[in-house]
Amino acid sequence: MTTNTSERFATPADEATVQRTVVALEEHGYSVEVVGDLDAARDAVLTRIPRGSSVMTNTSVTLQETGIADAVNDVDGPYESARNKMFELDFATQAQQMKAIGGQPDYALGSVHAVTQDGTLLIASASGSQLASYAWGAANVIFVVGTQKLVGSLEAAHERIYKHSLVLEDARAIAAYGQNSSVGKVLEIHQELPGRIHIVLVRQSVGY
Repeated sequence: MTTNTSERFATPADEATVQRTVVALEEHGYSVEVVGDLDAARDAVLTRIPRGSSVMTNTSVTLQETGIADAVNDVDGPYESARNKMFELDFATQAQQMKAIGGQPDYALGSVHAVTQDGTLLIASASGSQLASYAWGAANVIFVVGTQKLVGSLEAAHERIYKHSLVLEDARAIAAYGQNSSVGKVLEIHQELPGRIHIVLVRQSVGY
């Protein structure tokens, strides 16, 4: 199956754009580091998380491609996997307990679908299951973001979500689940208290 998306949303940003965005993000309360590849991104995330922390890996192609999801959810690893704990429960009868586990970890990990050059993060979701932890519930949030997701404006960010990310996620959902995806909810984070959200920018295309 082929998908039609805009090449401009799949091309990593140039260095000037990256540095301009880093400054804006820091001005809005985020801490930021820039790394060169997927291995460095994985190391940057894992070294920030103390052993024994409860960690939720939200569904993310980026977390899969970097190996972060596998490292965190390894049953013999150093972390308490909130995802593993959630899926020991029955959604039909224990949905609220599952939401509490996934929504209030020590660390919530994931990615975003767009970052504006003036410092706003946008995350789209069909169900919204990960958004509560990003907005408030998690004590700490770490986003891993390929620099192809940097855009010039909120208008471009929304365009990227609907004309690029959704197209690719829809294809993935059909292959994986036999059903289409959708954008049910979009979280915009414009400002954060310093120290809560850390962003690892990767100087290459990762995720979508």
